[in-house]
Amino acid sequence: MSENLWSYIKPELLVVAIGLYFVGVALKKCKCIKDRYIPLINGIVSLVLCSIYILATSTMEGWQDIMMAIFASVTQGILAAGLSTYVNQLIKQMTKKEE
Repeated sequence: MSENLWSYIKPELLVVAIGLYFVGVALKKCKCIKDRYIPLINGIVSLVLCSIYILATSTMEGWQDIMMAIFASVTQGILAAGLSTYVNQLIKQMTKKEE
């Protein structure tokens, strides 16, 4: 399963997923933000960062190129946020003590 997920994310955007993991850890330690909002915040941050990267590196000559860049930004942002959450859950489950 995880091999398939890795193949859908652009390699240069994997750093966003890693960064989001650390953003999530920092937000978890912040007492002013409820845990239920952390995935939402990570998702928004991911969409913004992926959009900046995709739009900055794309050559857009027409409306189809613009729409494709927007689609790529959204899908890459969602995948990066999902991967960050997946890694977080893997770490939690692997370090959890069995009862």
